[in-house]
Amino acid sequence: MPHARNRNPSPIPEVTWDTGLKEMNETWKGAIACLGVAVFFVMTIGIIYWQVVDQPNKNWILRGTLSGLIWERRTHSLVIQTLAEDKTYVEIDVGNVGNPDIEVPFVRNLCWLNKTEFCYTWDSVAEVKISLEVNEETETECYSMTWVPVHCHVELKDCFSMTNVSWYGGASVRGQTWPINDQNATMQPFVVSDLKNNPFGFGSALERYFLGSSGVAVLVSPDIPLQLGVDSRQQFCLQSLPSMERAPLQYTVCVANNVKAAHQEAVQQMYQHSRELPNMNALWLPFWKLLTNMDSGPKVERELRTFSNRLRRHQLGEGVISINEHSTTLLSDMDHDYLNSRKRGMSKRLTRDLPLVKLLNISITLSPFLGVDTTQFHTSLMDGTEAFWLSLPSAPQGQLIPVMSQWRGKFCVKLNITNPGAVSWFLDRVGSLQAHLGMEYVVLEGAEGNLFEEQALRPPQALGGDKYISLLADMATRIGDSTIVTAGTRSSHRPLFVRMTPLQSDWSPMGLKGIIPSLLHHTLLGYNFLIPDAVGGSLSGDLVTDEELFIRWLEITAFLPVISFHTPPWVCGEDRVLNLTRAYIAKHQRDVVPLIEKYADEWQMTGNPIYRPMWWLSPSDPMTFTIDDQFLIGDEVLVAPVLEKGAVQRDIYLPDGGFQWTDIRDAQVFDGGTFLQDYPVPLEDVAVFLRRS
Repeated sequence: MPHARNRNPSPIPEVTWDTGLKEMNETWKGAIACLGVAVFFVMTIGIIYWQVVDQPNKNWILRGTLSGLIWERRTHSLVIQTLAEDKTYVEIDVGNVGNPDIEVPFVRNLCWLNKTEFCYTWDSVAEVKISLEVNEETETECYSMTWVPVHCHVELKDCFSMTNVSWYGGASVRGQTWPINDQNATMQPFVVSDLKNNPFGFGSALERYFLGSSGVAVLVSPDIPLQLGVDSRQQFCLQSLPSMERAPLQYTVCVANNVKAAHQEAVQQMYQHSRELPNMNALWLPFWKLLTNMDSGPKVERELRTFSNRLRRHQLGEGVISINEHSTTLLSDMDHDYLNSRKRGMSKRLTRDLPLVKLLNISITLSPFLGVDTTQFHTSLMDGTEAFWLSLPSAPQGQLIPVMSQWRGKFCVKLNITNPGAVSWFLDRVGSLQAHLGMEYVVLEGAEGNLFEEQALRPPQALGGDKYISLLADMATRIGDSTIVTAGTRSSHRPLFVRMTPLQSDWSPMGLKGIIPSLLHHTLLGYNFLIPDAVGGSLSGDLVTDEELFIRWLEITAFLPVISFHTPPWVCGEDRVLNLTRAYIAKHQRDVVPLIEKYADEWQMTGNPIYRPMWWLSPSDPMTFTIDDQFLIGDEVLVAPVLEKGAVQRDIYLPDGGFQWTDIRDAQVFDGGTFLQDYPVPLEDVAVFLRRS
C-alpha cells in the first residue's frame, strides 16, 4: 500500500501558520468590537440628537379648515395656529398637569381615527378630550377642551399667554384696565365679591369669557367651580378646585379672522336667551344722590322736598333723587305710621305730607339683608319661616339655623332666594313701598359674595359660586324694568340697569381714568345699560372740591347712558359749573340718548355692544388694541375726553376703515388711520368726531 504523502511535512510552518492566523483573528475581533462601540455611540448620539434637536418640536393634533391645534414638546403647550403657521392665535401652557419634567409625547390619539376629536391620558393624572367644530358660514373654528382628573385632589391649571396678545373680559377689578394685560390678581375663586371688603377681588360685572386681539375667544363652562389668577403681562390662568367629585376644567377656544369676528361668534355661543331692554325713559333723567344722615322719615321727606325745589330753582330739569337703604327704611316706617294714623284718623300732618313724597321722582335702595334685631326676623323664628333666610341644618335632618353675616356694620341674615315663599315676601314688600311711596326705580344692593364660602361653609348646590347673583337678577326682573342691580353675571340679557363700581375722586386709574376701561369692559360682556359712578367719584362719600375734575368727569358721563351726581353742581359755587351742567344734561338728552336707543335695537338683534372699543372699526390694526381713553358709540361717534389734570390737549387716534372723520366743533375732516398729536381740547369741551361714509 503506497505511503500517503504528507502535505505539510514540516511541523514548524504548520505551527507558524496557526499562530499567525490566531493573532490576526484577535486583531480583527478587537477592531470589530471598537467599531461596534463606535456605531453604538454614534447611534446613541443620533437618537439623542433626533429626540432633542432633529425631532419635530411640533406635532399637529387636530386640523380644521383655517387653523390647527399643535402640541409644543419643549414648552408643554397647546398652540392654535393658522395651517400655514404664519399666525398664532393662542398658546396654552398645560405643563401644570402631571409632572412637567417627564417627556410627554401627547400625540397618541385614543379617539382612534376620529379626525375631529383627540383623547389622551396625561401621566395617569388627568384625561383630556379635545373636539373641533368648524363653522364655515362664519369662518370660525372652536376647540372644546375638557380635562378630568383621574383621582381626587388634583388641581388642573391651564395658562393663556399674553405674549403678543391683548386680552379683554373676565371680571371687573378696582383700577380697571383695558386690556387686562396690566392687571395682577392672585389665584382666587372666580366669583363676584364686594370690593369694599375685598379690594383685590373680582367685582361688579363678571363673565367666564376672555377675548384676545389675535382673534381668539375663551369661554369657560359656567357651572364648574373655578379659580383665576392674572400675572401682569405674562399670562392668566384658569385652575380647578380640588374636590372629591373630581371636578373637571372645561372651556372652549374659538378662533376667527380677527378680534371683532371672534367676539361676535362668542356672543352667539354665550347667550342663548333673547335680549330685553330696560325702561329706556331712565336714560333721559339725571340721577341725583340725596346725602342725608337723618333719624326719622319726616326729616328725610323734608330733605327730599328741599332738594327737589333746589333742582328746579337751578333749572336742572326733572331727575331722579336717589336715597340710600337707611333713608328707605325710615320712609318705609313713616309710611307704616301714616297708614296706622289714617286708620285711627289722628294725624293730618302725615296725611298732608306723604302725597308730596309720591309726587317726587325717587329711587329707593333695598338689599336682601335683614337685621337680626328687627321684629321681622324674630317673627320669622316664631312662626316657622326661618327658611326665608340662608340657613344650614344643625344636624342631618336637624333644625335650620340662619347663617349670620354683617351688612353696613350690623349683624344680619340674608334672604334665601331659592325659597319661593321668601321671594314672594320680598316682592310684596317692594310692592307695598311702590304703592305708598310712588317710586319707580329700585336699587338692589348686596348680591356680591357667597355667604357660605366666605365663612368656609359648604353651600347648597343651588347657591354655589355666583348663582345668588343670577337668581337675584331674576327677582329684580319681576320687580320691574326700572330696577338697578350692583352686580351682573350671566344676566346681561335681563331688562335691568347695572350700577358701576364706585371710583375715587381723583385723576388716577382708580378714579377718572378708570371710567372708560370700565365702560368698555361692561359693554363687551353685554352690560350696556349702565348707571355710571357719580360725577367726580363717590367712593369716599365726600363732596368733590376739584372743579376741573368735576368738569372733565361731567364731559365723559354726558355720553354714557345715564348721568348721575353725588356732588350737586352748586357746591362749586360758580355759575360756570352750573351752566356747564345744564348744557351737558341738554346735550345728553338731545344727542346721546337717541343714539343709544338706535344702537340698543342693534344690540337686541345681534348682541353687538352699544359702546365699542377702537378695534371694532379696525379689528386688524394693532394701534387700536390698547387704546383705553377713547370710545365709540355705535359705528358713528368717537369720543375722546381729556383725562389729565391741567391738560387742554391730548393725542387722538382715528381708526381706519375706509372712511373719514369730522370734528363736530369746527367741521375739520381727517382720514381714518390719522394720529392727532396734542389736539386742542379746552377745559369746557370734549373732542367728538363723526364718521363719514
